Amino acid sequence: MLKKDLIELCLLHLLSQGDQYGYDLLRRLHAAFPDTQKSAVYAILRGLSREGSSEQYMGKTSDGPARKYYRLTDHGMAVYGDRLKQWRALTAALEELGIK
Repeated sequence: MLKKDLIELCLLHLLSQGDQYGYDLLRRLHAAFPDTQKSAVYAILRGLSREGSSEQYMGKTSDGPARKYYRLTDHGMAVYGDRLKQWRALTAALEELGIK
């Protein structure tokens, strides 16, 4: 499914920029994909953790409860690089067909 793959690529991209907590990832994805279900995003995050592309930890905030943070692993960086190559090949093929 193309949208799931795009959301996964977006999550990998966001996590490549540094550790982030789940709600912030969800908020940023909703800005780009407003109809994306919260449960779908968290399911993809769990899948990334299961496959070893990301890991979770509880981080502390100054005024609130601990939050679950996500970070990309070395394996996740390699997966991100592969997915980005696939995305660029797909967009190049579409442009070659005149689709922009």
